[in-house]
Amino acid sequence: MLRQYELLEKIRAYDPDADEAMINRAYVFSMKAHGSQKRASGDPYYSHPIEVAGILTDLHLDDETIVTAILHDTIEDTVATPEEVERLFGPNVARLVDGVTKLSKIEAQSESQRAAENLRKFLLAMSGDIRVLLVKLADRLHNMRTLHFIGSEEKRRRIARETMDIYAPLAERIGMYEFMTEMQTLAFREVEPDAYASISKRLEQLHKGGGDDLIERIGRGLTAHLEASGIEAEVQGRQKHPFSIWRKMAERHVSFEQLSDVMAFRAVVDNVEDCYRTLGIIHQRWPMVPGRFKDFISTPKRNGYRSLHTTIIHDENMRIEIQIRTKGMHAQAEHGLAAHWAYKEGREAAEAEHPWINDLIEILEHAGSPEELLEHTRMAMYQDRIFAFTPKGELIQLPKGATPVDFAYAVHTDLGDQTVGAKVNGRVMPLRTPLDNGDQVEILVSKAQHPQPAWLSFVVTGKARAKIRRFVKSKEREETVALGKKIFDEIVERLPAPLGWEAIAEALKRLNLHDDEALMEAIALKRVDDVAVMEALMPGSALKKGVKPPPQRQAISIKGLTPGVAFQLATCCHPIPGDRIVGLRREGEGIEVHTIGCDQLADGIDADWVDLAWGDESDGGAARLCVVIKNEPGSLAVIAGILGSHGANIVGMEQVSRDGSFHTFNLDIEVHDLQHLMRILAALRATDVVSTAERL
Repeated sequence: MLRQYELLEKIRAYDPDADEAMINRAYVFSMKAHGSQKRASGDPYYSHPIEVAGILTDLHLDDETIVTAILHDTIEDTVATPEEVERLFGPNVARLVDGVTKLSKIEAQSESQRAAENLRKFLLAMSGDIRVLLVKLADRLHNMRTLHFIGSEEKRRRIARETMDIYAPLAERIGMYEFMTEMQTLAFREVEPDAYASISKRLEQLHKGGGDDLIERIGRGLTAHLEASGIEAEVQGRQKHPFSIWRKMAERHVSFEQLSDVMAFRAVVDNVEDCYRTLGIIHQRWPMVPGRFKDFISTPKRNGYRSLHTTIIHDENMRIEIQIRTKGMHAQAEHGLAAHWAYKEGREAAEAEHPWINDLIEILEHAGSPEELLEHTRMAMYQDRIFAFTPKGELIQLPKGATPVDFAYAVHTDLGDQTVGAKVNGRVMPLRTPLDNGDQVEILVSKAQHPQPAWLSFVVTGKARAKIRRFVKSKEREETVALGKKIFDEIVERLPAPLGWEAIAEALKRLNLHDDEALMEAIALKRVDDVAVMEALMPGSALKKGVKPPPQRQAISIKGLTPGVAFQLATCCHPIPGDRIVGLRREGEGIEVHTIGCDQLADGIDADWVDLAWGDESDGGAARLCVVIKNEPGSLAVIAGILGSHGANIVGMEQVSRDGSFHTFNLDIEVHDLQHLMRILAALRATDVVSTAERL
């Protein structure tokens, strides 16, 4: 266990001005507060926070962070209070300790509300002061180092899975690769013990077969070659850790023997110019593997990581990976965000280089449910990245598989909301097009546009999904309330007497609803039926059980409502403006609109029937046609020409049958109304290539 004087010596070595008196007070306070508590290892409990503090001194963190580490379990696990901590150590330390305490029970346990609520607290605390995250990562790292002392295998596996799912990716996102690597290795050993043992055995065999000597020999050769070319570099070599090897085997579907880059080397040089000179010298001496070069100096990773990566074919046809970076880049790569404190740049500089934290907070604000929060946050944190550029050359980092809509939301929320199209490398492309590294993306916008529900089928970023879902839910509620108001007005028409001005307020109490909008939404979604509403508005107005209530007196207009939001156009009969329509209203669902002659209405016995009307200037819809055409060259072109000349757009086509001289197609076409459709059918029937044309 780290002793008090040893901890102070470590701090003194990098920060002579640290508040030693406060650190001493914290050491004594923690020891007394934890008292006789023991860890699973049998060590005194206070040894854990002291070791966590020791881990953070290796990162050269400030005295407030060290004190927070020493005290981080006192409020949660002892009788110490936040007020006591603030009185003895000041408001900053008290706030940090409180932030870490709130994070103490984060668990990746399915998609439960508890996990989401802890994650919500986590993000808020982290956004308030990023040092909260640094203390929590050090806490988890020490817990993983002592995980083997826990007797329950189930508990060990749960903690290891949490570490793999949440803490290791977080360490990677802030560039703390040493933390990430050690946590992944320790968690991998627990979660996949057989795979860990197998890969470790292979690495040990490689070591016995001269692997270690081979690494040293290659390192000496690289150093000598660079020195001969006038480059002073510190070259380090290592075997990749078991989890990294296992993941590559899984991703590439290869065996251990087929992996060609089990060894990696790092060349640390003085400046950026030497990085590129070193790269050129290495590529002149050994051939590079195509597709394996990455320049993270000109385009840094989102966590601030900068380095050149290349894979070369070394002597004896052996592939090795080489990373080239400066000393400053190396410090950033090893300690990530924490390196800013070592260079006295502080919290502002660290957070400025990690805008993904702000993205997570935006997701937090817009997630509608605990499940969404977990889903979107994991998307934002854990996916591999690509780089795309705005027309002005600004670099935007996105997950692999991101589309122009994701790009637009990454630039600005308003840009995403107003997206109508996109140019990728100067060409207009579909919005669902996956972007590649280096693409230049120009977003086409319209102030009349708004987020489309269909975008949810292809966007991949948590931010985009959260924004779109929030808009869709808001629109759904708005239109559902509007439809409910129309149904409510029709219900009121059926009452035997005029409605008093206090009736609605009394009805809300009887139906246990808190406001008018809740009532309208409940009516539209059939959470309350019409008879119950009539009875609540005017007791005694509803008829006795077994007698039908008064029939609907007037058709309810769906003018101004968006198909797919408050109501669904049935896909069995494809109703369009001009058709006589009826709605099926089921509990918890939007109204399903059918034509009055639809065969599927026979299945609507369990639903309320609502007489509907399109209203003036309805937006049109998609009609389905069955067209039998002659099997002649150019027949389809004639059909397409007729549809185009009549302003109809083909949105779907299916060949139903081939019968010698004739082919049968089902066509889905967008039309304005019933009259528009009739004109199109007449034009199709008049052409020689069409045998029959009917609406389905």
